[in-house]
Amino acid sequence: MGTLNMLGLAKRIGARFLLTSTSEVYGDPLEHPQKETYWGNVNPIGVRSCYDEGKRTAETLAMDYHRGAGVEVRIARIFNTYGPRMCIDDGRVVSNFVAQALRKQPLTVYGDGKQTRSFQYVADLVDGLVALMEGDHVGPFNLGNPGEFTMLELAEVVKQTIDSSATVEFKPNTADDPHMRKPDITKAKELLNWEPKISLNEGLPRMVTDFQKRIDEETQRL
Repeated sequence: MGTLNMLGLAKRIGARFLLTSTSEVYGDPLEHPQKETYWGNVNPIGVRSCYDEGKRTAETLAMDYHRGAGVEVRIARIFNTYGPRMCIDDGRVVSNFVAQALRKQPLTVYGDGKQTRSFQYVADLVDGLVALMEGDHVGPFNLGNPGEFTMLELAEVVKQTIDSSATVEFKPNTADDPHMRKPDITKAKELLNWEPKISLNEGLPRMVTDFQKRIDEETQRL
């Protein structure tokens, strides 16, 4: 509904409209890495469906307004992103691991930890969104870092960065959790002249510094 309202506003005032969609439109993909031409493998009635299908519908609305009403739209499919100033307890995997390691808690891994994700630093994403909005191409464009890590590999990077003695705690996996996630960013490279520059090993310490400061402040208040 928010997308529909904003598309109506963009139509009335002649604005260019940015839709920040998601890699979740690909569901649990049968294609790897995922290209923008892939239509996805999504369960329409699962526990994650309201998010997956909500974003897919938002893309549909954006394209309908573009084709039917001439609205200038730009669609970005954003893959996992991390960085400073994220909510500490937002439930995202990088936030979880960093906060848990700093608080001397076990790192929670769901399932066997072999599912993969790709992690891009927030500054790279911002550069991609600016390039998309300033360019002439509607999209959709995958904006993500093709570096692929299993959850266990990510946990190891977090341990090396924060506390090598941290332990891992396994819990049952959530329903419809995608097994693999990795963007093919060929289209963004060619048409937006964009690709991520900051590796996980470079970006993670910047996030840790910010989280450490806020967790210390939180501890002092207690």
